[in-house]
Amino acid sequence: MLKLTDFEKTMLDGKMGKFKQKAMEFNVRYAKVLGAAGFCEVSRATLFIGAQHYLDCYGVNEDYKKIFSEFYLCSDEEVELGEVATECKVQTCAASCDMWNCEKTHLSKEYSDKNKTYTEAAKKMGVKIVESCTPYYVGWVPLMGEHFLSTESSNVVISNSFFGAYGNSDGVEAAVCAAITGRTPKWGMHIKENRYADCLVKVNCDVESVAEWDILGYTIGRKLPKNVIPVLVGDFKRPEINRMRQFSSSISVSSATELCHIVGITPEAQTLEMATGGKPCKYEIEITKDDLVESLAIICDPGSGAVDYVSIGCPHLALDELKEISEYIKGKKVKKSVELLVWTDYATKAMADVNGYTKDIESSGAFVLTGSCPIVMREESHKHATGMVMNGVKQ
Repeated sequence: MLKLTDFEKTMLDGKMGKFKQKAMEFNVRYAKVLGAAGFCEVSRATLFIGAQHYLDCYGVNEDYKKIFSEFYLCSDEEVELGEVATECKVQTCAASCDMWNCEKTHLSKEYSDKNKTYTEAAKKMGVKIVESCTPYYVGWVPLMGEHFLSTESSNVVISNSFFGAYGNSDGVEAAVCAAITGRTPKWGMHIKENRYADCLVKVNCDVESVAEWDILGYTIGRKLPKNVIPVLVGDFKRPEINRMRQFSSSISVSSATELCHIVGITPEAQTLEMATGGKPCKYEIEITKDDLVESLAIICDPGSGAVDYVSIGCPHLALDELKEISEYIKGKKVKKSVELLVWTDYATKAMADVNGYTKDIESSGAFVLTGSCPIVMREESHKHATGMVMNGVKQ
C-alpha cells in the first residue's frame, strides 16, 4: 500500500496549488504502477524540455500552458504554470538547438524563437537554463546516497555509478513532476538492496583512450543479459571522468543499464564483495579485443562517398578536450565542403573563450556550438549530409 507523508498529502489535496497537485497526482499513479511503497525526496533533477522534437505532435501556435499541462502533467485540465520545488536543484538537459546559432545548424529562426519561448517559460518556473548533457562539468554533482532524476541516460549511469547517487532512467514526465514536487517513487535504483551487482564482466583487453572506453561501453551493453547490474574487473589503466562519460553514454545505448560498478573505482565497489553484497554473481561475461572489433563493425559504416559533416561532442566536451582540439587545429583550415561542429555547454564555452580555444577552433572554419547536438536537433540540421563522422557511439 502506498504511504504518503503529511507534506505529500497536502500537495495531493491541492493545498499547495493546482500545479503541484497535478504533478503529485501523476506521482501517485506512477508509484502505484511501479508498486512503490512510498516516495523519496529528490534534491537534483535535469529536464529535457524546450521545443523538443517529441512536442511536434502539437500545432505551431499551440499555447505552451496547454502543452505543459497535457504532456508533462498528463492532465486534461489546463493548469497555470507554477514553480518547481525550492529544495530541488533543477536545470535543463540538452537543448533542441543552439539558441544563438540556429543558422549555423540549418534550423529556422522561427524554430529557434519557439525554443526560446519555451525556455523562458521554464525559467519562470525556477528551472536553471544550463542546456547540458554533462551537468557534472558545471556543478550538478549529486553526492553518494543523494536522490536525483535525470532525463539524460549517460548522466543516470554516471551519477549512479561514479557518484554513488540514487536515480532511475525515468521519462521526461516523471522527471518534470519530480522536479515540481521534490518527490519521486521509491523504487529501482533508489533502494540500496537493488543496487548490488549480479553480472561479473571480465575485461580482457586493453582500453585506455576515450574512444576505446566508448566502444567498451557499447560492447558490454550489447552482451549483457537483460535486467542485470554489471561489475567490471580487469587490468586496465584507471580511467578519468571524460572516459567514464563516454563509457556511460555508450553502455546506455546498447542496454538498459542504469548502474555499473567498477572494482576499485566506483564508490560502491571498493571490492568485488562490496559490489555484489557478498553474493556470487548469477552471470559472467568476458570482453575481448575481438568483441571490440565486432562492435566497431556494427556501429561504423565505411560509406561510399566523401565526408561532409563532422560533429564532435556527444556527450558535451570538457574544457581540456576543447584545449586539445584547439592545439590540433590551430593554423589549419577545414575543407570548404565540410562542416565541423564542436559541441559543449554554455559555461565550458565561456571558459574556452577566455582561454582562446574558441578563437583557435573557429579560425579554422569550424564552429563551437552550445547546448545541443545532432541527435536532439531536428533532421533539418543534418539531412543534407552525405557522409557523416561522429565522435560518440550514441550519435
